Amino acid sequence: MIGRMRERVVAACDGASKGNPGPAAWAWVVSDDKESPARWEAGPLGKATNNVAELTALERLLTAIAPDVPLEIRMDSQYAMKAVTTWLPGWKRNGWKTSGGKPVANQELVVRIDELLGGRSVEFRYVPAHQVDGDPLNDFADRAASQAAIVQEPAGSDLGSPEPPPSPDTPKKPARAGGAKSPRKSTSSASRTIKAKFPGRCLCGRAYAAGEPITKNPKGWGHPECATAEA
Repeated sequence: MIGRMRERVVAACDGASKGNPGPAAWAWVVSDDKESPARWEAGPLGKATNNVAELTALERLLTAIAPDVPLEIRMDSQYAMKAVTTWLPGWKRNGWKTSGGKPVANQELVVRIDELLGGRSVEFRYVPAHQVDGDPLNDFADRAASQAAIVQEPAGSDLGSPEPPPSPDTPKKPARAGGAKSPRKSTSSASRTIKAKFPGRCLCGRAYAAGEPITKNPKGWGHPECATAEA
C-alpha cells in the first residue's frame, strides 16, 4: 500500500469512456516529492459510462493509498468531485436517494468511496483537463485511462508499462519566440491525421479504436506519435 512513511501524498485520478457508454477504463497516479509521476496504475472496465470510470478511478486510488496518510487528489471530473464532496452527505441522510427521491446513480461505488473516506484526511482539488500548461499529474492519469480504455488491458508502473502516449485532445505548446523553429511537417498524405473508420493495431503493438486519430506510417496506419518516432 502506498503512502507509509510519507507525510503527505499528492495524486490524481481519471476515467475514460470511448462512447459514453463504451470501452472504458480508470487510472491513478501518485507523485514523487517533486510532483512528477512516480507510480501509477490503470485498468479496463469493458463497456461503461464516463461517470462509472471516474468514480472507479477514485475508488481504486483510495484503496491503494494508506488510510493514515494525508492525501491531495487532483481531478478533472466535476461530477465525481461534487458527488463525494457536495452531494454525498445529503444522499446518505436520505438513505442513498436524491432530493427527488430517486436512487443515487452508481450507488455501490459511491457507498464504497464513502467508506474509504471515513476517518482520513483528503483534500480534493479540481484541475481543468486538456490544457497546454495543465496539471502534469492529471494529464498523466487522463492519458493512462484513455490508453487503457482503447486497448482494454491493465497497465502500470508495477507492470513495467511504458508511459502512456500524449492525448490528442491536449493542444501543443506554441513555439517560443526567437527560439529554434521546429522542422516543417510534410503536408503529404503520408503525414495526414484522420479518424480511424475501423479498429486496428499500430506498428508499436498497441491497438487503436474506431474514431481515434491515426496517421500513415511506413508500415500502415497507427498512432500519430508512433509515426513521428518512426520517422
